[in-house]
Amino acid sequence: MNHVLIVDDEAEIRESLESILREEDYLVTTAATAGEALELLRDAAYDVVLLDIWLPDRDGLDTLTEIRQMEASNVPEVVIISGHGTIEAAVRATKLGAYDFLEKPLSLDRTLIVLKNAMKARQMREDNQEFSRQLAKGTVTGNSVPMKALRQQIKLMAPTNGRVLIYGESGAGKELVGRAMHAESLRKDRPFVELNCAAIPEDYIESELFGYRHGAVPGGPTEKRGTFERADGGTLFLDEVGDMSLKTQAKVLRALDEQRFLPVGASHPVHVDVRVIAATNKDLEEEIARGNFREDLFYRLNVIPFFVPPLRDRKEDIPLLVKEFLQQFGAEYGRPHVEMTEDALAALKQYHWPGNVRELRNLVERVLILNPKTQRIERKHLPMLVYRDSAKDSNKANGREEFTSLLQAREAYERDYILKKLDEFHGNVSRAAEGLGLERSHLYRKMKALGVSVKE
Repeated sequence: MNHVLIVDDEAEIRESLESILREEDYLVTTAATAGEALELLRDAAYDVVLLDIWLPDRDGLDTLTEIRQMEASNVPEVVIISGHGTIEAAVRATKLGAYDFLEKPLSLDRTLIVLKNAMKARQMREDNQEFSRQLAKGTVTGNSVPMKALRQQIKLMAPTNGRVLIYGESGAGKELVGRAMHAESLRKDRPFVELNCAAIPEDYIESELFGYRHGAVPGGPTEKRGTFERADGGTLFLDEVGDMSLKTQAKVLRALDEQRFLPVGASHPVHVDVRVIAATNKDLEEEIARGNFREDLFYRLNVIPFFVPPLRDRKEDIPLLVKEFLQQFGAEYGRPHVEMTEDALAALKQYHWPGNVRELRNLVERVLILNPKTQRIERKHLPMLVYRDSAKDSNKANGREEFTSLLQAREAYERDYILKKLDEFHGNVSRAAEGLGLERSHLYRKMKALGVSVKE
């Protein structure tokens, strides 16, 4: 439901407008001062603000300026209303970003038309912002054979309305593939809405999916549009769909079959046109055998299966990914020309990447933050974790046994564990000693005996 904020110091106007707009099915909140209005705007999202130009605590146009400076995703459309309207005031309001200007006494018909058009303008702005975000995130990077095949599959399947089920390990880039599918689909001008099914408590996931009406959720807003409704005409991405409860799965199955659902507390169903793309890091056929996932829902979702390969199976893509992350974080932290040496890239290629692309992305950001004056990321700047893994891979490649005695195995384990703690505390020996439960002097002796240096 569209939410309107009425800001006017005259109680009769507030009450009259509130009564009329509620009859038109708007959700309405009122404020008598600019200060009260700004406080409400910081606490909740509004679609349109009807703002009086004369307020007791400050000028309405100054208030308009402050509203326009709020976070872009929360900025409502503002319609200025005034009993002393002049062309000069109207022009100034428009230049400051007002959607329209209404003179008192207000014409009911004109007010409703302007309000309806402002709602549409707000929705179009939201759609354009969402589309820009999708384009920025919808790039599948990599020139390895698996990634070339994946991009070809996306190009072939994206223009269809077939449901997609994306398999892959955590951090492999399943959401990125979902966004790329949407960006190349016939629905690309409509919303891409995502929901992580594993991150929502069971008591709340139904209201997240389908929304609610008439204050059905205690402590929440009076009404809420669920992800199915917000994705109408576009794409709904259900991440970690294998973590849904059987009860929720049954309701999602029905919504997919009928393209309609009943919000919590509502008396009438909502009809939608939504393409669902789901993703999971689980083997859903195993989950079906265990009784944890509905077989009928699996077949509804698994119309077009995709598999995103783990990073260890496409290490030749690491240099491209690193370049992309360096550009991204370099721009964010004001260091646009940072590079990584071939030696450092070679070390990254030897690492096994249990956290996949997400781990690589986090590593690049971390290295940039910890080396604020470095323009060339070298091997020595990489975390110890990468060194240890590279050394193990090198030993295996050369056919050498890692351990020849129990003492050697124990020392190797202790060495690795100490390195891990030093890595965790960024080389701070005192904090590492505390984390290990040792005296600082004892840790120094242990490091010396095992050949561990802080520089390492």
